[in-house]
Amino acid sequence: MKLVRLFAVCSAVAMLPAAMAQKWEFGVGAGAGIYTPQDVSLGSTSASAKFKTNVAVSTWIGENMGDRWGGELRYSYQLGDARLKQNSTEAVFGAETHTINYNFLFYTKPSESTTRPFLDAGAGIKFYRGTGAEAVVQPLSQYALLTKAGDLTGVVSIGGGVKIKLRAHAMLRFDVHDYMSPFPKQVITPNFGANVEGWVHDIVPMVAISFGQ
Repeated sequence: MKLVRLFAVCSAVAMLPAAMAQKWEFGVGAGAGIYTPQDVSLGSTSASAKFKTNVAVSTWIGENMGDRWGGELRYSYQLGDARLKQNSTEAVFGAETHTINYNFLFYTKPSESTTRPFLDAGAGIKFYRGTGAEAVVQPLSQYALLTKAGDLTGVVSIGGGVKIKLRAHAMLRFDVHDYMSPFPKQVITPNFGANVEGWVHDIVPMVAISFGQ
């Protein structure tokens, strides 16, 4: 997966000169990934499963299609340990995610405006990967096993933010996205008789800088 990250970054950098010459935008940002928990149930009891809040970084190439519409192809990388918790008992396992998605943007102000709020929505794929060291004995293993495995899922993204023009081709950007995906049962694997349902919400606020027209 390191090669995937390197390829994504190098591709974005290589496309920057062409992006500047057209109505394109290149950006990089950093923030935090905040996950919602899901309950892993076993009979009448349950344990809370989630990925812990940690750093999130992103890079994208965006196309401005007129005054009100745009589109972005985005790659995001997040750290965030997988965690099972019940009362004071906790199991933690190293994990990371890689996301590639395309979003359509709608701007509330025209392109010549200094400040441009926007809404966006789209879809893509998300790869959850366990990176910790597996142990023979894991707390709360009757509910689920935290594994060194990978889980590729679909992802739906909705969000919004604002772009603030700093100079002719540079913008400061604040945005927040909700990346919604099915629960990754290959990384947090319910044990026999246990069950987990629903989707994971990954709320990502981010500060970014972008360049383009």
